[in-house]
Formats: sequence, structure tokens, C-alpha cells
Amino acid sequence: MHPVGGGRRVTITDVARYAGVSTSAVSKVLRNAYGVSDAMRERVREAMEALDYRPHAAARGMRGRTYTIGVLLDNLRNAFFADILDGVGERLRGTDYQMLLGAAGFGAEDQTKLARAMVDRQMDGLILIGPGFARKEVAAVAATVPTVVIGHHDTADVYDSVVDADAEGAGLVVDHLVGLGHRRIALTSAHGNDAGWSGTPERVQRRGYEDAMRRHGLAEYARVATTAYSEEGGYLAGMELLSGTSRPTAVFAGADVAAMGVFRAAYELGLRVPRDVSLAGYNNTAVAALAPVRLTSVDQAGELMGATAARLLLERIEGRERAVLVSVSPSLVTRATTGPAPR
Repeated sequence: MHPVGGGRRVTITDVARYAGVSTSAVSKVLRNAYGVSDAMRERVREAMEALDYRPHAAARGMRGRTYTIGVLLDNLRNAFFADILDGVGERLRGTDYQMLLGAAGFGAEDQTKLARAMVDRQMDGLILIGPGFARKEVAAVAATVPTVVIGHHDTADVYDSVVDADAEGAGLVVDHLVGLGHRRIALTSAHGNDAGWSGTPERVQRRGYEDAMRRHGLAEYARVATTAYSEEGGYLAGMELLSGTSRPTAVFAGADVAAMGVFRAAYELGLRVPRDVSLAGYNNTAVAALAPVRLTSVDQAGELMGATAARLLLERIEGRERAVLVSVSPSLVTRATTGPAPR
């Protein structure tokens, strides 16, 4: 750290003096507090950079903050989570908060244990991405530390929620496939979370799919294969759906990572995509856009969801208590894996 006379450590008093503002103004900038103008923030940031000032984490922790944000998810293999994390990181850039990531696996007990560990380590706030542990436990955690839940449509007064309009997104896929002449349209969905949640993404998405099929008069053709949102899970669902004599002409995979598994199953069964079977995914991850894949997929605006969650969490940390729900509108990105229904 750049010394200020005699080699001593730079303090916020030095920053305030250099910037020509009060120490309370510097403190507000460090806390990302309400009421700080962009001009003031830029002035203080320039002073901090000129003096090479870095806040002392231990001292801040003793004053009640650690300037750490815990992000809990089940695994690191779902590419959509990377989009969310990019959004969180971008929103935290320019603040003194650091993101600490925890991949707890799919088990409710392990997720609960990790969430409690984050609380015990005095993190200033938590972002829970599609939590798989009990809703009442999430509420208990949120009553202790500011929390934002991403994905689940079940709201509560003690935490904020950021969701995708999953029913609308499912309808976009069904409408697209029906427009191509498909009638036998199947869905691969994840196992439901029974720990007090009724509005998990997969459940809302499934309801949207079923509603859309009924709207088009195709309820009798609706078929759901339930499996894990993973490449292997998608493969197993694909083998189940595409092996029979009355196989669907189109498969809507509830996540891009599962769509990759369905793609493999179709290949092994000698089916061509999209000539023999159309395939659509959900999330519009980077994999979907790769030239060999070119997967039709629903864009959930993952980075926007992550950035929104981080913004809401910072507001909670600063004292806002009223719960906020933000719903992001999805859009369909049409690529090479969907085409006219086979005759």
C-alpha cells in the first residue's frame, strides 16, 4: 500500500483530505450507501486509486461488516449459472464487496449446512440460486442475514426474489414448435422440490408447457419425462422419449444442459436433428450458440438476473426491509435444431 508520510498506512481521513470531502462521504462511498452522487463517488474513487487505498477487511469486520457476499448454488456444471455469476460480479465491481462461491451439491442437507456456514462466517448477504433445501430454512436464514433468492417464484417478506417468467418461456417454445407443424411435443423436466416450495422454475415451466399444449388443443399429446437437469439426465430422458413407436416429433428440454443429453440420445438412435426430431432448450447458454450445436433456446437473460439480485442485496444490506420481486421476461432464440415436423 502506498505510504503517506513516514510509511504509515493510508486511512479514510487521508482519502477524504485528498478528495476534499468529509470522512463520512468516503465512508458512504465505501458502503455503497444511498444518497451518494455519481460525481462524489467518482471523486472518492479517484482519490483512493491515487493513494492506493485498500480498506482493511479485519477492521471493517469488527465494525459489523465483512464486505463479503455468499452465493450458493448446487453445482458448477450448469452453464446458465455462469451467466448469473457474471451478472453478480459485474454489479459488485466498483464496490468493496467480494463474491464468495459455494457449490453445495443437490442434497438439501448439504445445502442447508453450507448456508448456515455462510451465516456463521458473518457474510453480509447471501444470494441463493435455485435453493434445494427447505423453504422454511431459507426463511430462517433470510431472517438472520439479507438474502435474495434466484429462480423460485415463492416469495416471502424476509427475502427478495428474482425470477424468470418461466411459464411464458415454455409457451414461447410450444408456440414456435406448433407453428412448425408439430403436435407430439414432449418436455424433459427436473424432479420437483417438495421442501415447501410450490413455485420452483421447473414446476412453473411445466405448468406453462401444459397450458400451452391445452391452448393449442394438444393436451392429449403432452408428455413429460422427469429427470435431472444434467447431460446424463437429458440422455436418459431422450432415450425414454425417443425409443418408443409413438415418439414425439419435438422435444423441449427444460435446460440447455439436458438438451445436450437429448441430442446424444437422438444420435445414438439414428435420428437426425431437426429432420427427424426437433429439439429446443432453455437458458440460451454459451453452448447453445456453438456452431456444431446451434440450439434453439429460451434466453432467460441470466446476467441481468444476477446483476438484479446483487443490486437488491446491496439495498437490503443498506437497510431496505420491504420485499421486492423482479420478474425477467424471456425471449426465444431460434437456431438450427428446430424445423418443420416430419411428414
